Amino acid sequence: MPLTSRAVVQVTLWLCLALMLTGCGINNIPTLDEKVKSAWAQVENQYQRRADLVPNLVETVKGFAAQEQETLTAVIEARSRATSINIDADSLDDPEKLQQFQQAQGELTGALSRLMAVSERYPELKSNQNFLALQSQLEGTENRIAVARRDFIQAVEAYNTEIRTFPGRLWHGLLYSDMPIRETFEATAENADQAPEVEFQ
Repeated sequence: MPLTSRAVVQVTLWLCLALMLTGCGINNIPTLDEKVKSAWAQVENQYQRRADLVPNLVETVKGFAAQEQETLTAVIEARSRATSINIDADSLDDPEKLQQFQQAQGELTGALSRLMAVSERYPELKSNQNFLALQSQLEGTENRIAVARRDFIQAVEAYNTEIRTFPGRLWHGLLYSDMPIRETFEATAENADQAPEVEFQ
């Protein structure tokens, strides 16, 4: 059955509309949301890597400085708190839970800093190859955490910008209204806006 001219016009209009929709950012919001989730997974991955290093580091220090029990206990407890708070991709928009996660990770960072300071009092620990390897891995992990957090912040920024500007705002209102503004990391440590003082002895 041959198509009428009206049917041809309708099919042509539908094809044009479909082409316009595919090129006008209709898929940007879910794409950027997936990037936020992926970036968050990398943040969690790096924090888990750090948490996995802690027991070996504590055992190594314990072998040389068992009298530093208070510091060792603080690290173990901080690690336990940090690993007990999990944020999956679906709860990324809960600012209270994100704040709790950041606070627990900050406590672990502080406890690890105190543990590293312990090594200054024990020259034989500072020269132990196992300790040096663990310390190097921990430093590398801290750098990876910083990069993962930066990538997450950038992914959240791109996503939030998309749903608050045109044409993303239009698509958000029409199709993706269930996708909220995402929370991002904020400096939660005391005096986080000030550079740390480093003293060489």
